[in-house]
Amino acid sequence: MEFTQCDEQYYEWLEQLQTVDFALVELNLFLDTHPDDLKSIQQYNQLSQERMRLAHQFQEVYGPLMNFGHAFSRFPWQWSQSPWPWQV
Repeated sequence: MEFTQCDEQYYEWLEQLQTVDFALVELNLFLDTHPDDLKSIQQYNQLSQERMRLAHQFQEVYGPLMNFGHAFSRFPWQWSQSPWPWQV
């Protein structure tokens, strides 16, 4: 499969998603040991909403980030189109 070069916005949005994903993982680990920390739960929920917004925005323009029902595809089937998120 041939690698397709992406525009600058692709990389900016992907970096934003990675940043939010990192923060969500860290908050998840923190909340495992501090389940009563209301401020952290609120931050986790806020970042979860931001991640959904960013993922939706990204997928509307560049196609699915994940397959197996985690994202919709336009016609024709987009999952097989490069680059895949881990190729950039």
